[in-house]
Amino acid sequence: MNEVVAPAGSLAGHARLFFDLFKLRIGFAIGLTALAGALAVPGAAVSALQVAVLVACVVAASASAGAFNQYVERDIDARMARTRRRAFVTGRLVHGPFWLGVIGLMLALAVCAAAVAVNPLSALFVFLGAFFYGVVYTVILKRRTWLNIVIGGLAGSFAVLAGATGVSPDEVGPVALSLAWVLFLWTPPHFWSLAIACHDDYRAAGVPMLPVVVGDARAARAVLGGTVALVASSFLPLAFGLGPLYAAGAAVGGFLFVRAASRLAA
Repeated sequence: MNEVVAPAGSLAGHARLFFDLFKLRIGFAIGLTALAGALAVPGAAVSALQVAVLVACVVAASASAGAFNQYVERDIDARMARTRRRAFVTGRLVHGPFWLGVIGLMLALAVCAAAVAVNPLSALFVFLGAFFYGVVYTVILKRRTWLNIVIGGLAGSFAVLAGATGVSPDEVGPVALSLAWVLFLWTPPHFWSLAIACHDDYRAAGVPMLPVVVGDARAARAVLGGTVALVASSFLPLAFGLGPLYAAGAAVGGFLFVRAASRLAA
C-alpha cells in the first residue's frame, strides 16, 4: 500500500485527500449539468434509477479526468501556490503507473455502465467529456495556447448532451444543443476570472492563460465581452420550449454575472 499512498493520517484526512484528487466538487457540478440536460428535453420514459446511474457515471468520468489532470500536471502544480499541496506534488500519493490504472479503470467503468444502463450515445458523450478535459485540454492545449480553456470548455458541454441523450437517444435536439452552447460560453469568462486572480501562479508555471498573455486589463475586458455573449445566448433555449422558470433564472443569473464582470473590467 505504501507504494501508492504515503503513510499517514486520519480517516477524515484521507477522505479530503481523495475528494481533492478526484475534484469531486467540480464533478458534482458537472453531474448536475447532466441532470439538467436530462430534465430539460422531452423524450422516452426512463426510470429514476437510470437517470441516477447516468449522473453517477458523469461524476465518475469527471473524477477520472480530474485525477488525470493532477497526475499529468504534477510539475506545474509544484510551481503554483494554489496547487502545490496537491497529493502528487507532496508525495501523499505516489506518482506511478498504479494511479494511471485506477484512473483508466474508473473511466472505462463509467462509460460501460452508461452504455448498458442508459444508451451508447449518452455513454459516448460521457467519454468525450472526460477525454476533452483530460487529453485535449490538459495534455494538448494547456501549456501551448491561451485558447486552452476555450476549446477545452467543450468538456462541460458534453455533460449536458449526455443527460439529454439519456432520455432522448434518437437525436441531439435544439434544446440540448442550446444548453450545451450556453455552458460552452460560460467556461472562458469563468476560468479567465480565476486566471486573473491567480496571474502570478500561472506566470510562474509558464501556463499561457489569457491574463498572462495579454495582461489583466485586456483579459478583464474579454471576461466582460464573454459574459455579455453568455447572457445573450442564455435566452436561446426559450425559443425551443423552456419555460418561465428557466427565463427567470437566466435573467437573474445574467444580471449578476454582468455586474460582476463589469466591476472586474472597470
